[in-house]
Amino acid sequence: MAGGSFGPTGVAKERADQYQGKVTSYVIVSCLVAAIGGSIFGYDIGISGGVTSMDGFLQKFFPTVYKSKSHHHENNYCKYNNQGLSAFTSSLYLAGLVSSLVASPITSKFGRRGSIICGGVSFIVGATLDASAVNLTMLILGRIMLGVGIGFGNQAVPVYLSEMAPHHLRGGLNMMFQLATTLGIFTANMINFGTEKIRPWGWRVSLGLAAAPALMMTVGGILLPETPNSLIERGLIEKGRIVLEKIRGTSNIHAEMQDIVDASEIANSVKHPFRNILERRNRPELVMAILMPTFQILTGINSILFYAPVLFQSMGFGGKASLYSSALTGAVLASSTLVSIATVDKWGRRKLLICGGIQMIICQVIVAVILGVEFRSNKELSKGFSILVVVVICLFVAAFGWSWGPLGWTVPSEIFPLEIRSAGQSITVAVNLFFTFVIGQSFLSLLCALKFGIFLFFAGWIVLMTVFVWFFLPETKGVPIEEMVFLWRKHWFWKRIVPRT
Repeated sequence: MAGGSFGPTGVAKERADQYQGKVTSYVIVSCLVAAIGGSIFGYDIGISGGVTSMDGFLQKFFPTVYKSKSHHHENNYCKYNNQGLSAFTSSLYLAGLVSSLVASPITSKFGRRGSIICGGVSFIVGATLDASAVNLTMLILGRIMLGVGIGFGNQAVPVYLSEMAPHHLRGGLNMMFQLATTLGIFTANMINFGTEKIRPWGWRVSLGLAAAPALMMTVGGILLPETPNSLIERGLIEKGRIVLEKIRGTSNIHAEMQDIVDASEIANSVKHPFRNILERRNRPELVMAILMPTFQILTGINSILFYAPVLFQSMGFGGKASLYSSALTGAVLASSTLVSIATVDKWGRRKLLICGGIQMIICQVIVAVILGVEFRSNKELSKGFSILVVVVICLFVAAFGWSWGPLGWTVPSEIFPLEIRSAGQSITVAVNLFFTFVIGQSFLSLLCALKFGIFLFFAGWIVLMTVFVWFFLPETKGVPIEEMVFLWRKHWFWKRIVPRT
């Protein structure tokens, strides 16, 4: 046990300089396998937009949308405005919201691996139902099962990565989740491009292949070691010590082990973590758990990723050209995430979030101006302006990929003390999925109503969130996960709220 006393949250003292160990192959392989969980999230984001633009899919499930798409429409912005079609995309995220809250006690009581396995199995079931769907009810049921898988996976994987990674490289390793997400999006876009040629049932292949990353996630979850934090929290102290020695590559783990033991004692004394997270001492973490995922979605990125083919077709791109464009944005997103992985533990979280926000604001305003001046309800964009729109959207996606994309998950996953970590991550995932559901359900209607103003709407939110980061988010680079509480006690604003002991 640690000498001295510790307060109701956090550890006894700051001792990060005493942490020993190196980056071992053991921890890298574990993080890579766990991060595959991000690929199922990304695959669905990428696959949905392509499938909803395929004629065979629309003819079978949404014939009215197919007719609107196939014939001249008085308003290009409203071709795909159909609540049923929106429900196909958004129902998954509503199910994910509910399941992420259910996943919290499972992740805490039975370990991170258990939730990862549950998520993988559920996703396999959902992919099977969607690929074989014969009516809309079966299709939506499959989407709900996919949502359950995403809820469990997004709840457990970021926490797993944060706990396994050494503190000085936690940002980069944690971003393996986002990298896998972006690769999943890109893979889905390329699959859509291929299956679009298999008519009229190519959409079944696109939806069914979601089972592939889910299978890897399930097998990986079975083979992965549990995190030392979870083992110690559940009273398996010696097993936790053995795992910690393996992943750090040294037996000199006393300081880090002691921090985890201290944190686990507090965690085990908390019977109601969701009630505990509402207490004043946890106010900064609660605010970040709500606002970081909210802002991440209100960048407008999901609108582009969900509905990229639909969006580009609305702007006058042909079917193949729209799929090419969406595949390009997926490739840009995946490659830009590598920039964040390489720089996050060197430059820090705040700098990337602020610079990325500024770039996204500029891009959104440019797209709005082009569409407002050159694009009309019943006319198509010229070739030159179409190319310019795609380039600017790619720059927007790149900015998101190296800033708010990965950091919207990384920052919340690393700031919670152990006693509220599962509850905090559940709130983060639930808020993310709630706003993903809202945007997914409303975007086509907003596009129809606001037209080019939709891009200014999202630009306004990015201004707000960039200002928020500037004033209220402390830098978490290099701070051990069990010592985050000291950041809030030193911050100009949060120190007025967080008690000193």
